[in-house]
Amino acid sequence: MQSFSQLYSKFLFAGILLTAGAAQAQQNKSYPASAFPDRLILGYKGSPATSQAVNWRTDSTVTAAIAAIHEADPSPDFPSKARTVQAATHKVVIDGKTVHYHEANFGDLKPATQYVYRVGDGKSWSEWFHFKTASDKPEPVSFLYFGDAQNDIRSLWSRAVRGAFANMPKANLMIHAGDLINNSNVDYQWGEWFEAGGWINGMVPNLATPGNHEYFRDAKKTLSVSMHWKPQFALPENGPEGLSETAYYIDYQGIRFIALDSQAAITDSTTMNKQAAWFEQITTNNPNRWTIVVHHHPIYSTKNGRDNDEWRAKMEPLYKKHKIDLVLQGHDHTYGRGLNIPVGQSRKKPDGPIYVVSVSGPKMYDIGLQNWMDRAASNTQLYQAITVDQNKLSFKAFTVNGDLYDAFDLNKDKNGINTLVELSNTLKMKERLDLPASYLKSFKEEELKEYNQRYQEYKKRKGIK
Repeated sequence: MQSFSQLYSKFLFAGILLTAGAAQAQQNKSYPASAFPDRLILGYKGSPATSQAVNWRTDSTVTAAIAAIHEADPSPDFPSKARTVQAATHKVVIDGKTVHYHEANFGDLKPATQYVYRVGDGKSWSEWFHFKTASDKPEPVSFLYFGDAQNDIRSLWSRAVRGAFANMPKANLMIHAGDLINNSNVDYQWGEWFEAGGWINGMVPNLATPGNHEYFRDAKKTLSVSMHWKPQFALPENGPEGLSETAYYIDYQGIRFIALDSQAAITDSTTMNKQAAWFEQITTNNPNRWTIVVHHHPIYSTKNGRDNDEWRAKMEPLYKKHKIDLVLQGHDHTYGRGLNIPVGQSRKKPDGPIYVVSVSGPKMYDIGLQNWMDRAASNTQLYQAITVDQNKLSFKAFTVNGDLYDAFDLNKDKNGINTLVELSNTLKMKERLDLPASYLKSFKEEELKEYNQRYQEYKKRKGIK
C-alpha cells in the first residue's frame, strides 16, 4: 500500500501537470498585442449626431496614438486631407503583461453623414473604416441585440454576430446585454470576442452593459468591473456616481437607450437605490418618443429559481410609471419574450414593457416556461433585429441559422399608448422547447417529470397540440 506522502506527491505532480496544461492551453489561445492596432470598436462619449468615439489596442511601445478622419469619399485621394485627433492612452497590466488601450473621440461632425477613419501611431495604421453619424432629429433606427455570448466565443458565438450583421448590414447599433465573456480579466476570452466581431465592430457602434461575468473581486475583495471594460469600450459617462460606463443613457434619433448595471445593483442595495433614483430622473424629463432599457439580470427569469425579486420590486414600478417600451436582458441562457399581465387577460394593451431574455452563445440552461412568456426557446442560439420608427417598433428574433423564430410589433398612437401586435402565431417555425442534451442526462426522474408537467401546462395555455 502506498503511503500518504507518496499519494500526496502523485496528487501534487498531477496538479502541476494540469496547471501546466491549462497554462499551455491559455497560451495557445493568446492574442498578443503589437504595434499594429487591433480590437477596434466604435462607441460614444457624446451626441451620436455630432461625435463618434473609437477604441483600439496596441503593445506598450505605442505611447502616442492618433486617429485620422474625413468625410467619406469614393475617390482614394482623401487620406492626405484627413484631420488627425490625438488619442488618450490607458496602460493596462494583466498577468504581468502591459498593453496600451487608446481612445479617440471625433467631435464637430455633421449629422447623418458618412465618414471614413483609421487609427494608429503615424507609422502603423489600421485599414480605413466607414461609419455614419446619427441624424439630429427622429428618424427610423435599426439595431441588433445579443444575449450572453460568454463561452466558446470564437468557435460558436461568431456565427451569431456575423449572421446578425449579414441579416441587418445597415444596423445603426449593436447592443450586448452582459456576459460577453466568461472570466472578467482573462485576455484571450476578450481576444476571442473581438475576433468574432472582427471589422464589424469598427463600422457599427456597440453599446454594452456588464453582467456578473464581467465582475471580479479585487485584492481588497471589492467587487469591480473587468480591468478591460473601461479601457476597451467608449461608453457615455452620464450615469450615477461610481458607475461610470456601466450605467448610462444615450439618445439616438427619437429613442432613449438606458443601460443599467444590474450586477452592481443586486449585490448592493445602496447602489440599487442610487440607480433607481437616477433612472427616475432621466425618464421624468425624457423628450424621446421611445425608451428602451438594457440590463443583464432579468426582471422575470426564464429559469426556475433565478428570479431577482428585489431588482424586480425596485425597477418594474418605474418601468410602468415611465412607460418603458422594451426591456432587453440576458443571464438565463434560454429565450423568453412576454409581459406581466395575468393569464386570461388581453395582452393587446400592455400596461408595462415587453420583456425579452435571450442567449446568443452556446451555453444553455433548462427553460422555466413561466406564465409571463408569449414565446420561448430552449437550447437555441439567437440574435434579435429591431427596427423603430415614429409610430412602430418591429421586433424579430432569428436563430443563428437565419430562421425567423419570433416576431411582434408595438404600435404607438398619438398619445403614446402601445398596442401589441402578436406575430409569432403566423410563423412557420414551431417553438423549440426540448431540453439541452446535458440536462436530459443529468436530470433525475422527478426533475424530468416536473419539467414535462410545466411543458404540458405551457402548451395548454397557448393552445399548442
